[in-house]
Amino acid sequence: MIKGIIIVNNSGKPRLVKFYQNVFGEERQQSVIRRVFQQVSTRSDSFCNYLEGSIPEWGDNIKLIYRHYATLYFVFAVDAQESDLGILDLIQVFVEALDKQFENVCELDLIFHSDRVHYILDEIVMGGMVLETNINSILQAINDQERMHKQSIKNATAGKSDSVDAISTKLGASRSAW
Repeated sequence: MIKGIIIVNNSGKPRLVKFYQNVFGEERQQSVIRRVFQQVSTRSDSFCNYLEGSIPEWGDNIKLIYRHYATLYFVFAVDAQESDLGILDLIQVFVEALDKQFENVCELDLIFHSDRVHYILDEIVMGGMVLETNINSILQAINDQERMHKQSIKNATAGKSDSVDAISTKLGASRSAW
């Protein structure tokens, strides 16, 4: 199970943090982020992208699997049952989805479009479990969501509203497909 996903820049500033196993209290959350950053940032880029150890808030046998892209560290904290290569591939899928959504994603995209970044992540991982790894399906779901959002804004400004069924029909889906 994925315990948490942390994206930090080279200075240790968190750009996205999502805990799937609760870490109660802001001070403890900051402590986890600091500890994770210290562990991955001190390693040379020539070392492997796996760290095993313990993070007290999540227990023993926690693996930190990460990738360092330009100014960002993408870190997934997982339990011992998760495949190291599978998580590395998942990080790659997440980064590719961000790249296609933002056309060469950068740190500023994560800051100014955090809602869209969370939507993409929620299409891939929910509750610590991997939902989808097909990049085309992920991007299609995000595009459908954006289209629905634009349509609802358009309808709201025009003073009308569509039902869920009407919007689903416009998108080519029906309730029975859910």
